[in-house]
Amino acid sequence: MLATLLSLTFIPLQSNAMVPEESSVLVDPKPAEVAEVKVLELRLDEINAMDKSKMTSAEKKTLRKEVKSIKSSLREIGGGVYISVGALILILILLIVLL
Repeated sequence: MLATLLSLTFIPLQSNAMVPEESSVLVDPKPAEVAEVKVLELRLDEINAMDKSKMTSAEKKTLRKEVKSIKSSLREIGGGVYISVGALILILILLIVLL
């Protein structure tokens, strides 16, 4: 079992990872994306400022759907990498054990 672990550790494997042409981390966002984000954020502010007490349930439902779609499109534009709490704890435990 030890030999298997050592062989998996020390034998290099080929990586088929593709390197993107443009790294989204280093590139500034496009002006069109910035304008779209501003428009979406303004719409979210308008929805939050609305008086929802006089709306019917159907109108509220359509607003909730619109807010969900806006938030999902903002996440797509923003990109980023998210690490869950469980993954973070696992990484910390592995670092403590290995070091």
